[in-house]
Amino acid sequence: MSPAATRILLAGARRRGRGLSTSSDPSPSLSPSELPRGKRWDAVVIGGGHNGLAAAAYLARAGRSVAVLERRGVLGGAAVSESDLVPGFRFSRCSYLLSLLRPALIRELELERHGLKLLPRSPSSFTPCLDGRYLLLGPDAELNRSEIGKFSKKDAEAYPRYEEQLEKFCKLMDFVIDSPPPELRQLYHASMVDRMKDKVDKSVFWSKLLGIVMQQGQKDMVNFFDLLLSPASKILNNWFEGDVLKATLATDAVIGTMAGANTPGSGYVLLHHIMGETGGQRGVWAYVEGGMGSVSSAISKAALEAGVQIVTNAEVSQVMVDETTGKVQGVALADGTELHSSVVLSNATPYKTFVDLVPANTLPEEFLCAIKTADYSSATTKINVAVDALPQFRCCKNINPAGGREHMGTIHIGSESMEEIDVAYKEAAGGFSSTRPVIEMTIPSVLDKTISPPGQHVINLFVQYTPYKLSEGSWQDPAVRKSFAERCFSLIDEYAPHFSSSVIGYDMLTPPDLEREFGLTGGNIFHGAMGLDSLFLMRPAKGWSDYRTPVKGLYLCGSGAHPGGGVMGAPGRNAAAVVLDDLKAR
Repeated sequence: MSPAATRILLAGARRRGRGLSTSSDPSPSLSPSELPRGKRWDAVVIGGGHNGLAAAAYLARAGRSVAVLERRGVLGGAAVSESDLVPGFRFSRCSYLLSLLRPALIRELELERHGLKLLPRSPSSFTPCLDGRYLLLGPDAELNRSEIGKFSKKDAEAYPRYEEQLEKFCKLMDFVIDSPPPELRQLYHASMVDRMKDKVDKSVFWSKLLGIVMQQGQKDMVNFFDLLLSPASKILNNWFEGDVLKATLATDAVIGTMAGANTPGSGYVLLHHIMGETGGQRGVWAYVEGGMGSVSSAISKAALEAGVQIVTNAEVSQVMVDETTGKVQGVALADGTELHSSVVLSNATPYKTFVDLVPANTLPEEFLCAIKTADYSSATTKINVAVDALPQFRCCKNINPAGGREHMGTIHIGSESMEEIDVAYKEAAGGFSSTRPVIEMTIPSVLDKTISPPGQHVINLFVQYTPYKLSEGSWQDPAVRKSFAERCFSLIDEYAPHFSSSVIGYDMLTPPDLEREFGLTGGNIFHGAMGLDSLFLMRPAKGWSDYRTPVKGLYLCGSGAHPGGGVMGAPGRNAAAVVLDDLKAR
């Protein structure tokens, strides 16, 4: 982010919103028919997900008139809470934990004042084993030492050093995440002054990054690149000997991806999922009171307070582009409504934006080819479950040595070895849903009493691997869907008997469901793969990593842009900074 843009963002944050009572909530969202006719907006945002809302908030705080257009009747995109699926229960339908949301965004938009309340988990991880053992992990170093030591004294000694090294790498990544990439594209039509400023901004970025790299030391940087390029299995095998610990850690390297622990580059995904923090503690994930929709709600309140107009049930059918100049003119809605603006930010996936919304023949062939051929594959199914009792794990039966703590964090089912994960992945790569799925189970209602009736609970099951297109059958077949859900419940029964009988109801989202309901191309929760060929200067396509696009005035602000997926807010915040820089230059 350029120094000028940073000053604009912070000045806007200081100028607006201070001292307002939390009881005076901003006005709710509008319908398309309530929009002012003939108004010309400074910026229009496609998609009311958390990144789109964040971008809108920053633009409005800088004094710009902004409209956000959300296709669904509820805000939040994949960071959403919905209550009408099983009566009495509120599900975080897609995303379900928070850690990656940028601390600067939380602070600048004053999200706590707008209702964001995090519920840290300790312990944060529980892996039950069929042989009666279990592994608890969390922010407590002594707990980790004791628990890992049950399996390997050597691993217990190595684990603090492993965490220390990853934390060093995370500090290196913080600067990269919070900055627009220093795109190498030539500014052919820019003035000499703008070209010089662009060169200065790029020089500042690389100078700062080099300074951070030099602080790491040569050995650490070699280890950093080893992590980026290697399979997670190689990294974990070099550090540890215990299968259960390695498999538990490996789940962070494959979650949300069509990849296994042996896939080159999966080491970066492992790092990506521990780069966040809660309450200043690195790598700690938290529940959000009220579900993940509370994140989007807090950001939307900040945006509304700054003057943003938020419109729901407003499906964008086309980005309007002047055929002569190639510049954005605004957007057209499915109902025929037009909103005029010389700036449009898209929080939709790159594929949705450039293939479905931008008019044909507007984009360079090479760019459009890169967007169409990008990897949008998904292996993820989310099952939201309402139960009438907590699962009772066999390994905790009678003496319950975990003291009830097994329900606090992420429960890893079917992850006792990296080989198990690899078998499940290979089945999906062949077009078959995993015989023994890899399941991450969380029970947010243990800490959040607002989302379920007393004595009953909400359980999130994040399940892998489920290919978008099955080799046999279809996800549209109710029998196929029911069979897979029951397969997951039966696997949990092996670890926690009678889980299946505790199920009151459930909501299942397969990759095609995620695409249809939430606009996630291919069902990919990251708006596109997170491989090394799809990150930083390569995201979403080579030559266009700085949120700008070949259509002048059209920007990407979602997870398909740098630095990628997760409830992070960085793409929205960074994109807003780039837009403000460009508006200032005009």
